[in-house]
Amino acid sequence: MKESTRRLSRCAILAALALIFSYVEFLIPFSIGLPGVKLGLANIVVVFAIYMLGARYALYLNLARIVLAGLLFGSPFSTLYALCGGLLSLGAMLLLKKTNLFSVIGVSMAGGFFHNLGQLIAAAIIVKTPQVVSYLPVLVFSGIAAGIVNGIISTFCMEKLRHLKM
Repeated sequence: MKESTRRLSRCAILAALALIFSYVEFLIPFSIGLPGVKLGLANIVVVFAIYMLGARYALYLNLARIVLAGLLFGSPFSTLYALCGGLLSLGAMLLLKKTNLFSVIGVSMAGGFFHNLGQLIAAAIIVKTPQVVSYLPVLVFSGIAAGIVNGIISTFCMEKLRHLKM
């Protein structure tokens, strides 16, 4: 099988897995009593894709997952927020990975932070209320915590699947 076809096929499988994780989060919401706090399970797959498939395929996977999740069980606003958070997060993770100064967990942690920051910026612009930024400390903490957990899981998966030619 041609290498680009193999990568595209694996990207599609990972996009489906990320969509399943998004659906699980939709069905079984994790709530600690604070709106907007999520585990971000689909980001496990995005981090995995960054390291195993590269930037271009991670972008394709992330966009496919966000758009499909928005169409299947979201709203136009939730899709817009997810796009803003997902693209800012992906960009930050790709830049940090490129420096080789951060572990997978550190990159994932930054991804959680920037995902929440992107969504908060989008919310401030859409609702035209800068006061939503006061929610930043809650989202910073939750994004970093989820990023650490997701980074640990991504690292474990990469170690177990290192033998695959991605």
